Amino acid sequence: MIFYNREEELDTLTAAFESPGADFFVVYGRRRVGKTELLKEFCADRPHIYFLAAQGAESRQREKFVDQVADYFDERIPRVNGWDEAFEYLGEKLHAEALVVVIDEFPYLVAENDSVPSYVQGLVDEQLKETDSMLVLCGSNVSTMESEVFGHESPLYGRRTAQLDVRPFSFLQARNVIEYDIADAIRSYSVTGGTPMYLTLFDYEQSLAENVKSQVLSPTAVLYTELEFLLRTELRSPARYMSILEAIALGHTTPNEVAGATGIDSGPLSKYLQTLRRLRLIDREVPVTASGKKSKRSRYRVADEFLRFWFRYVEPNRSSIEEAPDIVYDGTIAPDLSTHTAATFEDVCQEAVWEGVRRGEFDPYSEVGRWWYREEEIDIVGLAPNDDRILFAECKWTSEPVGNALVESLRAKAANVRWGPSDRDERFALFSKSGFVDGLEDQLDESWSLLGLTELDNLLAPD
Repeated sequence: MIFYNREEELDTLTAAFESPGADFFVVYGRRRVGKTELLKEFCADRPHIYFLAAQGAESRQREKFVDQVADYFDERIPRVNGWDEAFEYLGEKLHAEALVVVIDEFPYLVAENDSVPSYVQGLVDEQLKETDSMLVLCGSNVSTMESEVFGHESPLYGRRTAQLDVRPFSFLQARNVIEYDIADAIRSYSVTGGTPMYLTLFDYEQSLAENVKSQVLSPTAVLYTELEFLLRTELRSPARYMSILEAIALGHTTPNEVAGATGIDSGPLSKYLQTLRRLRLIDREVPVTASGKKSKRSRYRVADEFLRFWFRYVEPNRSSIEEAPDIVYDGTIAPDLSTHTAATFEDVCQEAVWEGVRRGEFDPYSEVGRWWYREEEIDIVGLAPNDDRILFAECKWTSEPVGNALVESLRAKAANVRWGPSDRDERFALFSKSGFVDGLEDQLDESWSLLGLTELDNLLAPD
């Protein structure tokens, strides 16, 4: 896979390696977000040992690890009887020169032997600290990394010198990959999301329709079965998790709604939802004005654009896709894609607000998010408590220009948002795919900002 972006992550790793003394670095994040490519790029021009663990017998994994260490130092392969001896052998060699040692997919080793973290602790405490080398543990199973590396009961707790939580690309970052104009880039992002592997599977010299047909709707395509692969690698019994994800993706966003759609009782459902959050497949949201994490107005949403797309269009049409994928695209996806993309557009606009704050195009806000109460909802609300300033914004991915009706609707909903003093400073913004009716901007005062796709594209262009 071609390496894109991640300059900030590379700079962090580089600064750690070039600083005096040893480093114990932890890199983690969901599958497919590019952790391995990041580490390979970092290691490319540095002395390193890169070991990729796999699901398999512990003894064979240990043999392969020792083989790689011995091969790097051009030595005969020693006989070792356990991971303690394997890491002791590595520790002895680290005194010879400063190098990077990467153990990728570390959770696989832990799954075969739960004492491995203790042996790594011995390496870190007794040998690594006396060198200028860097040990990197990397893993895709976020829950295992959090418990076995970061957890209070882990032997490795408190020993890392730094960590990187590798996340999917934002839309701004993904624009380095997506070679479409702004409208098709947003549509394409609504299919792939920011997962680097998904982004790079598309051929941007072809139309979005052709990419979806060849890379998602083909039964031989990686993305056609991607979700099942992800869940099988993370979970022993994925069927219930699939039903929960499908329910949330199709609009059942509260725990009661999910329970009703899946038939899963609230007790077990709570545990399933927690697991899906740990795997970063869903997010829990509360209104941006809500105080505390225990708000009764919480909602769940699928955390990945591709998963939303897959559950909306692929899962319900598997039989038809097997027979006639073109008909599924033309008859089901194409007529509905604007509705699907509208939710992605809201996220892109929220990202634009943050970018506008960073660039000085918007006033500063410390919190930006959605707001809802009963049947009312505002796409974006920004809060600046120190200045008693609040931003209200709506995002419209429609074929018609936005007019006065949306202005009046937003004003009315803003009056129902309980936050700040009665004389708070209110600002407004409208984002519109199809622009605005003639004369609308002239009718509004300076508290309003109107952004069409051209303004949005400029705001999200690289500095």
